[in-house]
Amino acid sequence: MQLSILNKEGKETGRQAELNDAVFAIEPNDHAIYLDVKQYLANQRQGTHKAKHRGEVSGSTRKIKRQKGTGGARAGSIKSPTIRGGGRIFGPEPRDYSFKLNRKVKQLARKSALSYKAKENKLVVLEDFQMDAPKTKAYEQFLQNLNAGGQKTLLILGSANSNLYLSARNLPKAKVITLDEISTYHIVNADTIILAESSLEKINA
Repeated sequence: MQLSILNKEGKETGRQAELNDAVFAIEPNDHAIYLDVKQYLANQRQGTHKAKHRGEVSGSTRKIKRQKGTGGARAGSIKSPTIRGGGRIFGPEPRDYSFKLNRKVKQLARKSALSYKAKENKLVVLEDFQMDAPKTKAYEQFLQNLNAGGQKTLLILGSANSNLYLSARNLPKAKVITLDEISTYHIVNADTIILAESSLEKINA
């Protein structure tokens, strides 16, 4: 598969980029995508939720009424979960939500997500460029040049570029990452994937 390489003005440079069919043209595996996205979202959870059970709430340990003769149920503690202000039954406890996923499944998921984007013509190959200083307005204009204004965009760089990252940081629908940070979630969540020319060689490999 071949795509025209664009410059930051959104115009064709006259050069073509070769996309590896083993990465961008496979039969997508939906279940692999589901598992990888599920793992990514699970790993974002802090898991610090906590409710107090009857042994942790504050309150008197006095027996609140006599055992027999009241006509009601036995009650031995004001901290009982059945009483207002008592502990909670089966409340949330701190836990780790992360789970293991095999490396080959994650690779298959990323290839499947990229193949979907290629099939939907949502991929753009961009000539490498630099920004002299962080400028959000300039980055917005750059997206307009690529006909991606107002869309969720993901710019994948071959190496870190702080000016580009800082320029996009205040735009809620724009994300800039390096190749090391790429995930299936980022690919699926974006409307348009912008591949820097320097990153394409590594992705193809």
